[in-house]
Amino acid sequence: MNNNDVLRRIRYIFNYNDSKMISIFALAEQAVTRKQVCAWLKKEEDDGYVYCDDVNLAGFLNGFINEKRGKKEGKQMAPEARLNNNLIFRKLRIALNLKDEKVLELLSLADFRLGKSELSAFFRKPGHQHYRECKEQILRNFLMGIQLYYRKSS
Repeated sequence: MNNNDVLRRIRYIFNYNDSKMISIFALAEQAVTRKQVCAWLKKEEDDGYVYCDDVNLAGFLNGFINEKRGKKEGKQMAPEARLNNNLIFRKLRIALNLKDEKVLELLSLADFRLGKSELSAFFRKPGHQHYRECKEQILRNFLMGIQLYYRKSS
C-alpha cells in the first residue's frame, strides 16, 4: 500500500472532493494545487499519475488531524520527511480520536483480530524492546475497518 493508496482511501471513506482535500492540506500550512491532488489520486496505470511522497502525505495527515480534532494554536507540526506504516496508523488514530478498544473494534469489522498488547507495540518508539513494525496487511485492514464503520450506509 503506497502513499497514494492511503490518500485515495481517506478521500473515499470521508467522501471528500478536490476542494476539501486542498483545504485539508492548507490546515497543515501546505499549499497544493488541484492538479497535484488529482495526479496523486490517480491509479498507477492512469496517465498523469504522480507518486505522493512522504512529505506530502504527512502534510495531508497533519491537516486531517487539524480537520478532525481542531487546529492547535501556534506553530504547526512540520511534516515528517520519512513515513512508515506505524506513523500513518498513529496519525489516523489521533485524527479520529480512537482509543485502543475502538481500534480493535474497527479491525474486527474487517475480520482481523489483534490483541491489545500487539496493538500498543505499533505505537511505541522504534528503539523500544516491544516496538513492532506495522505491516501493510494491518494498515490495510485498519483502513477497511474505518471504511466499514464510516460508510456503513453505502
